[in-house]
Amino acid sequence: MQPDDRYVSPLASRNASPEMQAIWSPRRKFMTWRQLWIVLAEAEHELGLPVSGEQVAALRGAAEDLDLEAAAAYEKKLRHDVMAHVHAFGDVAPEARGIIHLGATSQFVNCNTELMLIRDALGLVAGKLASAIDRLATFAAEHRSLATLGYTHLQPAQPTTVGKRACLWIQELSIGLAEVEHRLGMLPLRGVKGTTGTQASFLALFRALEGVDEAEAQRRVEALDRLVTEKLGWPADRRLPISGQTYPRVIDGLVASSLGAVAAAAHKMATDLRLLASRKEIEEPFETSQIGSSAMAYKRNPMRSERICGLSRFVIGMIQTPFVTAAEQWMERTLDDSSTRRLTLPEPFLALDGVLELLNNVSAGLVVYPAVIRANLEAELPFMATEEILMAAARRGVDRQDAHEAIRQHSMAAARCVKERGGANDLIERLRGEPLFEGIALEDALDASLFIGRAPEQVDLFIDEVVGPIRERYAGALGHEAELKV
Repeated sequence: MQPDDRYVSPLASRNASPEMQAIWSPRRKFMTWRQLWIVLAEAEHELGLPVSGEQVAALRGAAEDLDLEAAAAYEKKLRHDVMAHVHAFGDVAPEARGIIHLGATSQFVNCNTELMLIRDALGLVAGKLASAIDRLATFAAEHRSLATLGYTHLQPAQPTTVGKRACLWIQELSIGLAEVEHRLGMLPLRGVKGTTGTQASFLALFRALEGVDEAEAQRRVEALDRLVTEKLGWPADRRLPISGQTYPRVIDGLVASSLGAVAAAAHKMATDLRLLASRKEIEEPFETSQIGSSAMAYKRNPMRSERICGLSRFVIGMIQTPFVTAAEQWMERTLDDSSTRRLTLPEPFLALDGVLELLNNVSAGLVVYPAVIRANLEAELPFMATEEILMAAARRGVDRQDAHEAIRQHSMAAARCVKERGGANDLIERLRGEPLFEGIALEDALDASLFIGRAPEQVDLFIDEVVGPIRERYAGALGHEAELKV
C-alpha cells in the first residue's frame, strides 16, 4: 500500500500545528513512558528497593534509543503495548531489564502520560489563545470610537463601536482562557497506585526488605507516590489521593468542556465576522492570489472564519463522549474506554489548535471599511434619532403624545419607502416638513457620537483591567505566527 492509499486525518494534514501534533505523537507518548519508568526506578532506588544506581543510569543512558519498529514487532507478538515497550527498553538497557516497570501496572505509564500530555496541550492552547486576545485588543483600541450599527435579533439596534464589539469577542475568549487555566491548575497526576489503586504490589516490595516493619513499609509506599510525583515536576498535593486502576475519566470530560468553551467563543466571533463580511463592513485577510470561488471570480469568501466555525463545532460536539465514557466505567476500571479515548483525548486538542491558528491569523489581519460602516449606520440612524427628536420637541412644549404619533406615522412611511421601493431613508426630510418639529435642528440628532454611550471608555477600561493581566502572564507567547494550510 502506497502512502497516498491510506486515510490521513485532516486534523493533522490541514489544521493542527506541528507543536500540537508533536504533543500527541507516538514518539512523545513512548518517550514519556520511558521518563516514567526512569523516575520510578530512581525513586525505588532512593527508598531502598533492589534497584541499583547503575541500573537507573543505564535506563537514563538508553532513554533516547527508541526503536518504534522493534516495539511494534513485540506488540504484534505479545498483544500488549506496554509490555512491548518494556521489552524494547530492556533490549537497549539489558542491565536494567529486570527492574523496568517494577511493581507498576500499565496504567502507571498510560494514565500519568495522558495527564502530562493534557497538561502540555492545555498550556499550548492557553498561549495561542492569549496571543489572539492580544491581537484583538490592539484592533479594539484602534477602533474604539468608530461608530457602527448595533444589532439585536439581527435587526438594527442602538449603535455601538467596532472596538466595543471586538471587546465582546475578547471577553468570551478570556472566559475560555480562564477555564483552560483553571483546568490546568486543578489537573492531578495519578501517581503510583498499583493495579487496582491499592498500592498492594509496592507494599509487598517494601515488606520484603530486611529490617522494614509494617509501619515503615506503609511510610515508604506513601513516600514513593509523593517522590515520583515531585520528580515529574508535579506538585505533590495535586496527585490523586486514591484511584482505581485509572484516573477518574470524568477529568477527560472536564478538559473537553474547557476546550468547548474556547471553541464556542471562537465560533461566535467567526460567525459575527461572516455576517459583517456579508455587509462589506469588516473582512478577514484575503491574499492577493487567493481564489474565493472556482466559478464566481469576484468572490471573497470568508473561508478562514468558516473553518473556525466548522472546527469549533467539532470540538463542541466532542464533549459528550468523554462524559459517557466516565459514566460507564465499571467498578475499578473497564477497558471499553481505551479505544474511544485514543480519539477523544487528542482530537479536540488538534481541532482547537487549528481554530487558534486561524484565529490568530484572522485577528492579525482584519480589514475595516469605515465608509461602508458609516453608510450602513446612516441608513438606519434617522430611526434611532427619533427618541432624541421626541425629547427635543417635548422640551419646546410640544405635547409628547402628539409628537410620538407624528414620528410613528412618518417612520412607517419612510420604512415603506425603503422596503417597498428601494428608496433612501427620508425620515428626516419628512419630519422637517412637520409643523410640530419646526425650529428643531434635526440634523444634530444624526450625530452618531450621541448614540454610542460610553463604548470608547468601556474599551479602554476593558483592555486595562482584563487584557492587561493576560498580556503580563503570557508575554512570551504573544505575537504567535500562524502557518495556515489549505
